[in-house]
Amino acid sequence: MFSRLTMLIGEKNLNIIKDTRILLVGVGGVGGFTLEALVRSGFANITVIDGDEINVSNLNRQIISNQGNINKKKVVEALDRCNKINPNNNIKIFDIYLDEDNFGKYITKDFDYIIDAIDDVKIKVKLIKFAQDNNIKIICALGTGKKLDASNLKITTLNKTENDPLAKKLRYLLRKEKLDLKVPVVYSNETVKDTNTVIASCIFVPAVAGIYLANYIFLDILKLQDNS
Repeated sequence: MFSRLTMLIGEKNLNIIKDTRILLVGVGGVGGFTLEALVRSGFANITVIDGDEINVSNLNRQIISNQGNINKKKVVEALDRCNKINPNNNIKIFDIYLDEDNFGKYITKDFDYIIDAIDDVKIKVKLIKFAQDNNIKIICALGTGKKLDASNLKITTLNKTENDPLAKKLRYLLRKEKLDLKVPVVYSNETVKDTNTVIASCIFVPAVAGIYLANYIFLDILKLQDNS
């Protein structure tokens, strides 16, 4: 199934990608597209953490959602979708909400990359701290709600972000923890469209953000091999 991809990157790089160990935290609007892109790009060793269920409001933007799986567990449906794409994978799922109490049980040093696709700022900080303390590469998704134009998305570092309330709060908390602010992030500087407490969203920005997260790791692996 990866013959076209192998033409682009070679068999050696494809094997490295297959062996790369990835932790994906969050498989919603952003993380679902990240997982899709990873699986279709040859990544096979993926651990997915998410304790949420699919609901009707997810249908407009979350790739794992459909009319037939409302109220079902996101990680279970995500795994089923991945298996239908590539059954020869080693995807592990944990149907839990990651929090401060269970963090040490599920977040270990066994990963090459951590992808943060959640909204919980405290857990984002813990993931970044863990990654920096253990020399594990991490990339984080910032705010994609209340935004319409996917062309405003880019990959940069947290210290270079602007016009993103989540980024501002995250920078503040990282400074308190004396952590490095040069954390790779996917973010949009598009002005927030409304002030409703419910976060409005469409498919375009979270979908592209999710693919950017996967593409960052994909390209990082190829770059490392080019420099070796």
